[in-house]
Amino acid sequence: MLNKYLFPVLALAMTPFASFAAGSDDTTPPTPTATTTKCEEGLVFDEKTKKCLAPVEGRLDDDTLYQAVRELAYAGKYDAALSVLAGMSDQSDDRVLTYLGFINRKMGNLERGMDFYQLALAINPDNILARSYMGQGLVEQGEIELAQLQLDQIGARGGAGTWAETSLRRAIETGVTYTY
Repeated sequence: MLNKYLFPVLALAMTPFASFAAGSDDTTPPTPTATTTKCEEGLVFDEKTKKCLAPVEGRLDDDTLYQAVRELAYAGKYDAALSVLAGMSDQSDDRVLTYLGFINRKMGNLERGMDFYQLALAINPDNILARSYMGQGLVEQGEIELAQLQLDQIGARGGAGTWAETSLRRAIETGVTYTY
């Protein structure tokens, strides 16, 4: 397993760095909204229409859908979060792949989650949220040295002081990973 995760990290370490990456730098758990308190599973509350909508209806923007996925995942509603992700128009977007990795990892499908993180990083090596979540998965596997490499990459790619860096650093120090 060491080589599976080490090779991409070393290869990416040689690429030029971009300034910022995709993902949330929100340090607080998501606040419950009507998406988790009123809507049926897989539906997302639309503030404009004040209705619960299916993501595939196309009336919800990507940021609204990503926030819904984050909220649903934090609430432990992984199947609903996957349903929202399935409704996203670009399934190859690195943010979609990052969330697919996170949800699969939290559902106990660690290897599948790690595969999604690898795909996200192949598309966007500067996705510091994917690096943080991958690092937390590595902590869960006891691969602290490899998690540290992801932490180093987060700092090298402009992520110093972000939630991605802080959460991975804490996970490495304590062994406790995050649900958001």
